[in-house]
Amino acid sequence: MLETAALAAGLSWTSGFRLYLAVFAAGVLGRAGWLHLPPGLQMLESWWVIGLAGVLAVAEFLADKIPGFDSVWDGIQTVIRVPAGAILAAAAFGQLDPQWRVAAGLIGGTLAGTAHATKAGTRALINTSPEPFSNWVASFSEDVAATSGLLMAFFLPVAFLVVLGLLLLVSIWLLPRLWRGVRQLRNALRGRTAKHPAAGTTRLPR
Repeated sequence: MLETAALAAGLSWTSGFRLYLAVFAAGVLGRAGWLHLPPGLQMLESWWVIGLAGVLAVAEFLADKIPGFDSVWDGIQTVIRVPAGAILAAAAFGQLDPQWRVAAGLIGGTLAGTAHATKAGTRALINTSPEPFSNWVASFSEDVAATSGLLMAFFLPVAFLVVLGLLLLVSIWLLPRLWRGVRQLRNALRGRTAKHPAAGTTRLPR
């Protein structure tokens, strides 16, 4: 049960910012016999699932390195990552009673949503910087975090659950600050647009 919980939590959490990498890694390791997937997740070992997840993982890797476009990608992925995290968590407990699957799905969706919100909010603020290096550092750091987290979830479940608990505490502390920063950025952009109307338009006197 502990290993299944760590597997479900690891896939859900990673889905919040590296969904396709999580599916690809679980499928490849399961196919190779290095990871025992529960019955509900054994479909990830299918060659066509592995191939599709691999292509999308490469696409996400490249999209995440382009300043500005990474936030557009995050916006699109909002409707994909969170449901996928819930589905993967529920599938990990597919052999148990329905109430366990529902609970796992709710927790998995919450983990994916928290990771996604933290990632998207942080990246939106980083993109206000004109240089691309901070964006690249953040993106590669996320790649390392996703890979390390998945390996820990697969092979060191207790250690992963401890680290995940610490990450959740950090996210709970960070999310309100990110939300305020994003809101201030949005208000600043609106104010700039109001001061500089689009070309060809004329303001009428009040």
